Amino acid sequence: MLHPSYTELMEVVNQDLEEGDTKVVNSRYSIIMATAKRARQLIDHAEPLVETKEGQKSLSIAIDELNQGKLKIVADTVEE
Repeated sequence: MLHPSYTELMEVVNQDLEEGDTKVVNSRYSIIMATAKRARQLIDHAEPLVETKEGQKSLSIAIDELNQGKLKIVADTVEE
């Protein structure tokens, strides 16, 4: 079982929203895409935003960053 769960991660990402605001993340897909993008950045030698253990995978680091609130997801806006 994945810990933290997708539901917990979505709550962390959306915790700073005021009542009535549109949620930044409302699906598992958004969480997966954000953590995968961050994991690729870490693979390309970006500095981790959290303490890491020797041999820890980049995806696990990305999930930890998101869960600890160190990583923010910004919604894409479409310009016409």
